[in-house]
Amino acid sequence: MLFAIACGALLGALAPAAGKAMRPVGETFINLVRMVITPVIFLTVVLGIARTSDLKRVGRIGFKALLYFEVVTTFALAIGVVVMNLIRPGDGIDASRVSAADVAQYTGSGAHLSLIDFLVHIVPSSVVGAFAEGQVLQVVFFSILFGAALASLGDFGQPVVRGLEFLEVIFFKIVAMIMRVAPIGAFGAMAFTVGAFGLGSLLTLGRLMLCVYLTMALFIFVVLNAIARGFGFSLWRLLGHIREEILIVLGTSSSEAVLPRIIDKLERFGCARSVVGLVVPAGYSFNLDGTSIYLSMATLFIAQAYGVHLSLGQQLSVLAILMVTSKGAAGVTGSGFIVLASTLSALRVVPIEGVALVLGVDRFMSEARAITNVIGNAVATVVISKSERAFEAPLTEEAM
Repeated sequence: MLFAIACGALLGALAPAAGKAMRPVGETFINLVRMVITPVIFLTVVLGIARTSDLKRVGRIGFKALLYFEVVTTFALAIGVVVMNLIRPGDGIDASRVSAADVAQYTGSGAHLSLIDFLVHIVPSSVVGAFAEGQVLQVVFFSILFGAALASLGDFGQPVVRGLEFLEVIFFKIVAMIMRVAPIGAFGAMAFTVGAFGLGSLLTLGRLMLCVYLTMALFIFVVLNAIARGFGFSLWRLLGHIREEILIVLGTSSSEAVLPRIIDKLERFGCARSVVGLVVPAGYSFNLDGTSIYLSMATLFIAQAYGVHLSLGQQLSVLAILMVTSKGAAGVTGSGFIVLASTLSALRVVPIEGVALVLGVDRFMSEARAITNVIGNAVATVVISKSERAFEAPLTEEAM
């Protein structure tokens, strides 16, 4: 995987045209994974609930997960604000050449983004449509209802449970087949990224990129490590267990690419299926630690580039707005920029066209965002499992 990523970056740097031509390779791999995401989520959530006789426990797990998500993502937002105030990488950036037309597609969507629309969107108008369009939250919502109904039937529903268990084995076999071509997909995605956006753009906004990567490393190895220690497990051991998934995310810049594998890996790490099935899919929409850090840092970077001084009260307003808008764009294509645009629009102090400042290097920071999101969700799942006493570590490393 590392060799494939390195070869992709080299091809994109030395032959940009050939690198850009590799785009279908990376997109095909991502599509292969997306093809099985909704069935895997449905089967995992339904079977996790159906095997739980106490439905109140399911509700308790969901409440704990949402509370944990809100606390940790708010902490991630705050860390981004603190680092940006200390280092101020936006000072001295020339923002005069920014064109509003460059970000029209994001600012238009951001103006209409609201939490109410997001909450209404959770309930699908069509179950088939939710699966066909890959709407993760809608699939999770339907799966919870289906699993609860199946669990309430008791022995009468067992034939359906056994049938779904057979289907789950088949789908995870498909996932294993897809992952055999993961290095090829990572090669294509990395070659396209470097070929299309160029390494030169990294020099202009290098300070911002350095700040983002250092902040996310600080969040993982200090904050998440402290949480892991507090709940009695090793972050390093968990990272070693999901190292292959981290490399896939590094190459593809997509956390979705490893969602089915993360579910399987966390079960093998010792987390109960009923916890994994609820926490991981929900975390992909509500526990975006990396995205939260990036959004707070990008907002202040744009303000610094335009010479806009934000008071302490205004920065707290940024945090409050991001706490809402970062949830409102879950599952929306280009959601990072949509959330950023909607935040600037609500703030009404920083020029919204400043989103174009980070457009050129966003792809190079997406790896850090996606990796942080995946690690954050893995830690959250183990934490909730530990709190529910639904964690049983394997006896040997081979079992993992």
